[in-house]
Order: sequence, then structure tokens, then C-alpha cells
Amino acid sequence: MSIPSIEQRVSDLEKIEAIKSLKHRYLRACDSKDVDTFRACFIERGAIMDYGRLGKHEDADPVAEIFRKVALRKESGSYVVLDMHHAFHPEIKLTDDDHAEGKWTLAFRQLDMTARTETVSSMEYEDKYVVEAGEWKISYCRAVPLWSMTRPLGESVEVVQGWGLDT
Repeated sequence: MSIPSIEQRVSDLEKIEAIKSLKHRYLRACDSKDVDTFRACFIERGAIMDYGRLGKHEDADPVAEIFRKVALRKESGSYVVLDMHHAFHPEIKLTDDDHAEGKWTLAFRQLDMTARTETVSSMEYEDKYVVEAGEWKISYCRAVPLWSMTRPLGESVEVVQGWGLDT
């Protein structure tokens, strides 16, 4: 087994960092309700997206539309659903120059202001990435739930919106 050159190792690290940046851009788009950036994280056509009980889709457009309807819904001028995605423990494996696989642990928190509930979940993401038009994109994304807890938001809980969101 030959040892990769320093140039190859640096190139591989740059690819892995670009993939991490892609995933973080996806997560920030989810939390900031940026549907266009969310959609742009996926390949143009044919992305497999399996979000378990939320559905499995064979393209990112239907998921972006669901995201638009749920995440951007407002009542009395405020968002109904507030999300927080924190992914960590990345394992990125380059399978060739233009393909990679990844696993991430997700800590997810969601406030449903209509139901007045907070849901906290732990999931594992299983992803596949591909270079499309010179950029890393997600071609496959599967969220595997590990556990979830939902509890009521008491009447004394005040939720303030608007720190970076268009309210």
C-alpha cells in the first residue's frame, strides 16, 4: 500500500472541509428558513431524501416545497415552527475524486407555537455527496431517528422571535 502524496492528502482534506461546509450550510438554511439555500445544497435532479415518518422523496423540489409550507407558515405575524439543527461527529469518507459518503449526529430541537410544544430529538444522518457543476452537493440524505421527546411549553414560557428571522 502506497502512502498518498502530501498534495493528495491536502486535496482530500480540502474536499472533506468543503463537504462539512455544505452540510453546515444546509443546517443553517433549515434554521433560518432559507428555502433557496436549502434547495441549492442538493443535486439538480434525483436527490434521494429519506426523512422517515416525514416521507421519502426522489427529488429535492418536493421537499423544498414542504419546507416552504411548514417552515414559513405564520400566525399573527410570527412563525409557527422554529427549528434548531446541530450536527456534529462527522465521518466523511471520500470514495473517489467526485463522490463521498458521510455520517453525522444531529441534535434537533423544534418549537411548535400552535401546539405550544417543544420537541428534542437525536438522529443520525447518512449522506452521499457528489460534485455537480464544480461544487459538492448532497445526492442522498437519510435521517435515522434515535430518540425523541415532546413536552408542553408552559404558559410562563415566552418565545421571542426575530433574531435574524424576518418576522
